[in-house]
Amino acid sequence: MSTDRSTVEAVVQGYFDALYEGDADKLGAVFHPSADLRWVENGDLKILTVPDWLAWVRKRPSAKGEGKAREDVIVTIDRSDDKTAFIKVRCQLPPRYFTDYLVAMRLSDGWQIVSKSYRYDLRD
Repeated sequence: MSTDRSTVEAVVQGYFDALYEGDADKLGAVFHPSADLRWVENGDLKILTVPDWLAWVRKRPSAKGEGKAREDVIVTIDRSDDKTAFIKVRCQLPPRYFTDYLVAMRLSDGWQIVSKSYRYDLRD
């Protein structure tokens, strides 16, 4: 197995950039179209498809455009082989501060995020 993390990190950096810029097309490039987002709200599991999420991203103002602070970090990358990675990241779109758990896979055309589960805190 290759220990080179740079290809996985490049996908995550693309995710961070697109999220901060509010660029749905860039997000669509790093997420597989069949991926979904999962979170718990009021004790219930919520699931949003990537196409629905991207439509929502297109409608909201970007953190960059609003001049909000940017801070994102890869906490850990756990690779079971050269085609699968579990990535824990922290990022923010104030007033929401996220912990994301991303699953990425190396497909025939490169690495893509195939699943995202997350939680967030609201802060002033």
